[in-house]
Amino acid sequence: MSFAPKTQPFSGKINAVTLGTGDKAVVIGGQNVLPFYTFDAPIENAPKIGVEISDAATAWTAPGLKEFYAGCTTMADFAKKAETMEGADFLCLNFESADPNGANRPVADCVADAKAVAEAVSLPIVIMGCKNMEKDGELFSKIAEALQGKNILVMSAKNEDYKTVGASVALAYGQKVGAETADDINLAKQLNIMLKGLSIAPEAIVMNIGTAAVGYGYEYVASTLDRVRLAALAQSDADLQMPIIAPVSTDTWGVKESTASEADEPAWGCAEERAIDMEVATAAADLTGGADAVIMRHPAAIATIKKFISELV
Repeated sequence: MSFAPKTQPFSGKINAVTLGTGDKAVVIGGQNVLPFYTFDAPIENAPKIGVEISDAATAWTAPGLKEFYAGCTTMADFAKKAETMEGADFLCLNFESADPNGANRPVADCVADAKAVAEAVSLPIVIMGCKNMEKDGELFSKIAEALQGKNILVMSAKNEDYKTVGASVALAYGQKVGAETADDINLAKQLNIMLKGLSIAPEAIVMNIGTAAVGYGYEYVASTLDRVRLAALAQSDADLQMPIIAPVSTDTWGVKESTASEADEPAWGCAEERAIDMEVATAAADLTGGADAVIMRHPAAIATIKKFISELV
C-alpha cells in the first residue's frame, strides 16, 4: 500500500497584489498555503526581492557595494545598475535624506529623482520615505502623482496619517499603499480596516507589520508573522489577507554587528561579511515566517536569498 501524505488545506487565501506594469510587473501574495509548504499545495507566486536604492547611497562604504555601484552618482544610475542584479524583482527608492532633522532634501528634488528612475528602469518601484510624517505626507503625494500609471507601492500609511496617505496615493493616483504597524496583529488589522473604510480596495494594500534584525527583539516579529498568516489562512480573516513586505536592509545595516569596525571589534571578523550575514539571516527568517517580499541591499545577500527561495519553492 503506497503512502499518501495528508495535506493541510486552508479556506483562506492571501490577496494577489500586482506591482509595476508590462513584462516586468510582479505579483506578490496569492497563495493559500503556509510559507514554503509546497508539499501541501503549490505556491502560486514565489516571494519577491526588492533592491534598496537610497538617495544617500554614495555614502555607502561596504567594499562590495562600492564595487558593484562603481561610477554611479545619481539615483537613476544606481537604479539602472541595481536592475541588473541577480535576484532583483523590484526596486525600492529610499528617500532618507528628505528628513528635516537630517539633510532635509527638498521634496521637488526627491520627485525629480523618482521620475528619473522611473524613466530609466523597467522593474516595479516601491517608495520609502524619511519617517518624518509631515514631510513624507507631501513626498508621497507628489511622487504618487509624478509616477501615475507606473503602479508603484508607496510605503507607508500609518495609524496617524492613513487618511492623508491613503487618499493621496491610492484614491487620487491609483497607486498601491503600504500599511505600516509595529509587531501587533490587532494594530495591523485595525489599519487595514481603516484603509478599506476609505474605499481603498484590499488588492491595493500591502502590509509592513514590522521587522527587526535577528537578535534584536525578533521574537516579536516572528510571533506577529505567525499570527497574521494563520489568521489569514486558517480563519479566513479578510482584514489580514494582504501580502506582507519586510524592509530588511534598513534594519540590518544599522545594528552594531554591521556597523562596528574591525578595529573596534577584531574578534568579530570582516564588517561587510557580518552585515551580509545579518541581512541574509533576517530575510530568511521573515520569508519563512510569512513575508511575501523582502527589501535588501547587498548583491551577495540578495543572491543568497534568491537561491534560498528557488530551492524551497
